[in-house]
Amino acid sequence: MTDSRQKIDIPRPAGKVLHRLHECGYEAYVVGGCVRDSVIGLTPDDWDITTSATPQQVRDAFRRTIDTGIEHGTVTVRMDGESVEVTTFRIDGDYADHRHPDNVSFTTSLEEDLKRRDFTINAMAYNDRDGLIDLFGGMEDLRQRVVRCVGDPRERFTEDALRIFRAVRFCAKLGYELDPATKEAAAAMAPSLAMVSAERIRTELEKLLVSPHPEMIRLAWECGITKVVLPEFDAEMEAVQNNAHHKITVGEHTIRTLMASEPERILRLTMLLHDTGKPLCQTRTPDGVFHYHGHAAPGAVVARQVLERLKYDKATERTVIQLVKNHSLYPELSDEGVRRAVVQIGEDLFPTFLKVKRADIGGQNQEVQARKFIYMDEVEAIYHRILERGDCLSLKTLAVTGDDLIAAGIPRGKRIGEILGMLFDRVLKDPSANEKDVLLAMALEKEV
Repeated sequence: MTDSRQKIDIPRPAGKVLHRLHECGYEAYVVGGCVRDSVIGLTPDDWDITTSATPQQVRDAFRRTIDTGIEHGTVTVRMDGESVEVTTFRIDGDYADHRHPDNVSFTTSLEEDLKRRDFTINAMAYNDRDGLIDLFGGMEDLRQRVVRCVGDPRERFTEDALRIFRAVRFCAKLGYELDPATKEAAAAMAPSLAMVSAERIRTELEKLLVSPHPEMIRLAWECGITKVVLPEFDAEMEAVQNNAHHKITVGEHTIRTLMASEPERILRLTMLLHDTGKPLCQTRTPDGVFHYHGHAAPGAVVARQVLERLKYDKATERTVIQLVKNHSLYPELSDEGVRRAVVQIGEDLFPTFLKVKRADIGGQNQEVQARKFIYMDEVEAIYHRILERGDCLSLKTLAVTGDDLIAAGIPRGKRIGEILGMLFDRVLKDPSANEKDVLLAMALEKEV
């Protein structure tokens, strides 16, 4: 179907690339996600172009090009200081690794190029001359708010197993439903995700988590995706809870906390993993009440295993593990109690810890939420007073240093660190003691 009435505002660099290719006698269209997002009123991240021109013809048509994926027909054109990817119409060969075509052949048929794409909503093309080219019902699926494979979903998923996860991720991004036939094929072929690299899985998982609909992790579970890439979540979905705080499974609580949190990468990763220790330490009283005492510590161990398996960087790993390990902490409602909590968690991480606590409460039974949110309001009020006063919260802001202690006559060695720790503990109790003369006097008194 061609719709000449549909108009898309193409950015100047991509528009100039299209115009030049047309000038040279080639077919050329913006294609894929940029068309989909433009039609539904979102701002595209990238503008990709598909063309009948061969890679060499594309290179000949422009002054500045980069062979970014020449073996698959992709040339990056530099236009007005921006990069525009231009890919020749192509037909993909077999996918022996369930991820990349073994070979590609170039074609002059736009239809052949579009039919190899993953989902109907991503298989539309557009230019100002011809309008919208929609050969597989993408516009209708946008109207129906459905993610559906182009053609036979089993073929599409056989070609590229990652599409199984991408189908769910697009549902999360757009708030759409998964077409029943596509969902059935995804569930049947989910085990093939085991052949996809951890880095690719991690990317799709993160995009799902920070999307407007992180609750679609439930759809990933229904399709058997998490059983392959995140079996710890499946264990949570099977862990029944029955106590004053929870009447739902650990997994459903986790989903609620994702929905209750801001779309920040570290925060939502933490909420995804914060209760992974519960299935490992579940106990049940004779009257049927479930408890998970001390679940944060084993949860931190599981979180490390997940993050390492998904090849996360060490900084992300350390941050998420620290938050998971401390998510059950309830600081004492006093200045000293909150100061000690800041020190335990870390000055930089404490604001995120507060968000973790609120998200965790947001996933609990409504009858306990009100008093817990009041408690959090009090913690935050104390925390802000501490910040306004500039209370000492680390050895970096302690009024004395190791050099000061040595200059005062205390011998070098392990004892210096012990004294600094003692002085810091005193300052946490009484911030007014954070004066150099006062602290030196205390230190020397300990050494007399």
